[in-house]
Amino acid sequence: MINKDFFQALEDLEAEKKIDKATFIETLETALTSAYKKMYGEAKSALVKLNPEKATIKIYSYKTVVREVVDPDKEISLEEARLVKKSIKLGETVTQEESTKEFGRIAAQTAKQVVMQKIKEMEREIAVSELAEKEDELLTTIVKRIDNGTVYVQLSGSHTEGVMLPSDQIPGEKFNIGDRIKVYVKKIKESFKGTQIQVTRSNVGFVRKIFELEIPEISSGDVKIKNISRDPGNRTKVSVYTEKANIDPIGTCVGFRGQRIDTIVSELNGEKIDLIEYSEDPLEYIARALSPAKVISVETNESLNASRVIVPDDKLSLAIGKGGQNVRLAARLTGWKIEVKPESSITQATTNEAPEYELTELADEDSFQNLDDLEELVPLDEE
Repeated sequence: MINKDFFQALEDLEAEKKIDKATFIETLETALTSAYKKMYGEAKSALVKLNPEKATIKIYSYKTVVREVVDPDKEISLEEARLVKKSIKLGETVTQEESTKEFGRIAAQTAKQVVMQKIKEMEREIAVSELAEKEDELLTTIVKRIDNGTVYVQLSGSHTEGVMLPSDQIPGEKFNIGDRIKVYVKKIKESFKGTQIQVTRSNVGFVRKIFELEIPEISSGDVKIKNISRDPGNRTKVSVYTEKANIDPIGTCVGFRGQRIDTIVSELNGEKIDLIEYSEDPLEYIARALSPAKVISVETNESLNASRVIVPDDKLSLAIGKGGQNVRLAARLTGWKIEVKPESSITQATTNEAPEYELTELADEDSFQNLDDLEELVPLDEE
């Protein structure tokens, strides 16, 4: 039967694994009661009670006092009941302690099974609880296995796996078992298979956290990230600003001889990064966002939330980018629809009338949808 060593083991588990002993006791009582009923009859009204202080286990059966017994498992005659308690009356419940001698082996086996299962469940709950606080954080993990392109990583300090789907990986990245990689905890959700921890390296949140890690001035708040737009594996645009006159936000991010930005580019598997200094002037902000292209002029139509940008003829392809990538990222970064035109297309004088925009260069790109629907768009900081 369960002895003092068993209860001492529960004390040790509580101290070492932070698993509540009282929860163990409650679960054990339920499991042992179920095991007792299976052994002596499901219809039997019984309850198993554990007493950690006295290191004892007791089994109690409950029967209702009746004049004529129909169900022996749940009923007892008045005559028999009064052998237990002289003052008992019809309709009351009599409690009797049952012998545990024959139940000892079953109790020990059941207790062992319950303890092992509960340890696994509670360790998982504790790990998930701790990780819930790390949602939207950057973690260093170890690649545990790879299955059909999905990478499973071991989260540091826990027995919990993180799942990185192919869509959450930077295109072109290759991983091997045992690799140490940084991931962004995107979401922790419950499913029919249990708790799933989704991690990513393609999310804009990953870029934000890498900047915070590598650039102390961003981590401290001296330099702030206004927005990020990203085409994973190809190019990312990051707009930054500072409220301190003695700090150059772009130079701070680049670092001495480019060391800081080189480290970030390396972590992003060679992804190009355009650093843009944010401006409250939309004309200036849009022009900067089209970097590395040079801009001649910018016009905006606030009612359409659209802009027309004029660039030198030889910079048109650079401003638009391959497949419209550069102008698309600039649009996401600034929140403005952007049409790019070559200088040679200007054939008439500018009038005071509001221009009409067709955004022809990106007609085949799904770039100018409602910006609120774009997952890549990071909300602007609220000061």
